[in-house]
Formats: sequence, structure tokens, C-alpha cells
Amino acid sequence: MRVVLQRVKRAEVRVDSRVTGKIGPGFLVLAGFAPTDTEAQLGWMAEKILGLRVFADDQGKMNRDLAETKGSLLVVSQFTLYGDASKGRRPSFIDAAPPNLAIPLYEKFIALLKEKSAGKIPVETGEFGAMMDVELVNDGPVTLILER
Repeated sequence: MRVVLQRVKRAEVRVDSRVTGKIGPGFLVLAGFAPTDTEAQLGWMAEKILGLRVFADDQGKMNRDLAETKGSLLVVSQFTLYGDASKGRRPSFIDAAPPNLAIPLYEKFIALLKEKSAGKIPVETGEFGAMMDVELVNDGPVTLILER
């Protein structure tokens, strides 16, 4: 599993001008899945994201997590995180999970984020497989690449 996590002031996802997910301060999570991903990997990633202390404390140091700041999550599926552009000019996506495997992984990941946050952190989403417009205001900017 690969994730690009961005700390945002706000983020929004639209499909055909319809808003599917919208948050204020929090994390935009672009999530890609491999065919070999397991529930254990999904659980690890959910806990990692929820526990990351990248929000400023009273001294301005990155020392607070999402729950402490009352932030939100916007999770967007992105198979292109498994794109390989090392050869030629067109990326290969053979390392990405096909939709029949990726959809249940994506849904389970979202469920784990909700479960592990005990409902205290709002979780919004994009729409799997859709052409999406993703708009964000990166805060910092703070962007992390996570892989498990």
C-alpha cells in the first residue's frame, strides 16, 4: 500500500461538478493499493495516519495528531501511485491492484480509519474509479509518502 499524505487547510473532491468529499483542516490521503496488500497492512497504515504528529503545538512544533486538532480526513483512491515510468514515455500500472481487488481494499481502509478513530475523526472520500477533480490548500506545505 502506498499513500501520499498532505496536511491541508481544506480539500475537496468533485465528480462531474458534484462534491463527493469536502474537509477543512486535516489530511488529504491519496491511497494506492497493490494486489498483495493485506488487512494487516491496511490496519498499520490507518494507525500510522491517525497517529502522525504533524500539527503544531503551542510552541509551533509538529507535536499534535489529527484528533488533537479536531481535523478531518479526505481519502481518494489513486492507482497511479503504482505507476512505473522508468522505461519509455508511458507509465505502466501493472503493479497496481485491479479494481476487483482494489475496491474491497479501499473500502476496508476507509472502514478501518473510521473504526480506529472511534468516530471522532470525520472521514470523507472521493469516488473509486471516477475521474475526479481534487482541490486542496496544502498547509505548510507538509507532504509525506508512506508505504507498507
